[in-house]
Amino acid sequence: MDNLGVAFLSEVVGTALLVLLGCGVVANVALAKTKGLGGGFLMVTIGWGFAVFSGVIVAYNSGAYLNPAVVLGVIASGADNFGGGAQVPVNVGSTLAYIAAELIGAIIGAIVVWLAYKQHFDEEPVAANKLGVFSTGPAIRSYGWNLITEIIGTFVLVFVVIAFGGGRQGEGGLAALGALPVALLVLVIGTSIGGPTGYAINPARDLGPRIAHFILPIKGKGGSDWSYSWVPVVGPIIGGLLAGWLSIVLLPLLT
Repeated sequence: MDNLGVAFLSEVVGTALLVLLGCGVVANVALAKTKGLGGGFLMVTIGWGFAVFSGVIVAYNSGAYLNPAVVLGVIASGADNFGGGAQVPVNVGSTLAYIAAELIGAIIGAIVVWLAYKQHFDEEPVAANKLGVFSTGPAIRSYGWNLITEIIGTFVLVFVVIAFGGGRQGEGGLAALGALPVALLVLVIGTSIGGPTGYAINPARDLGPRIAHFILPIKGKGGSDWSYSWVPVVGPIIGGLLAGWLSIVLLPLLT
């Protein structure tokens, strides 16, 4: 493979692992007759944090972006390549390839979660609990305020990644921050800002599994809540871009 091919595969595998473990912990907490049933929101946030850790570990060659909002934010900060082992230059084609790989990986990871918990999906009587394994939803539905929450959470994620060097001097992605620090960053975002919306902070993480929910033959699954689906896509994109642009102005003054 050429470097872009290696990076594409890296993003697919890393994002698939992230979603498998992240949505997997939600399944363990939410679905009927699981060992972790009722484990609570803290268990979910810890699981998601270390799901990101695992994805970053295996996706070094691409820079371990695993998130279109991070891709766009790092580009907005002025990076000229995606970092990692592949050192793919930033252009329209490579950007689209990264985002496509993340979406594909997220769909794959969500499908594997369904396979792992197939019997529990069959036993679960509440359709909303099944959808909640795959995608986020607001505690109080108010599209404008939900959008603001996603913007804030993603801004924090991307701004800290860039501040650590993940968007400057030709470096990029979560790999530049490091697997453990980014896991702790995602964990604290979840515990502090995650309550209103379930903190998607990643368009691929929400849209990919939502597509999987829509296409999979899940018993009694109900609808996929497409009316809300734009919020965890648009909000993180805005938050990531704002973080990238403001980092150009603020970080020289702060670091």
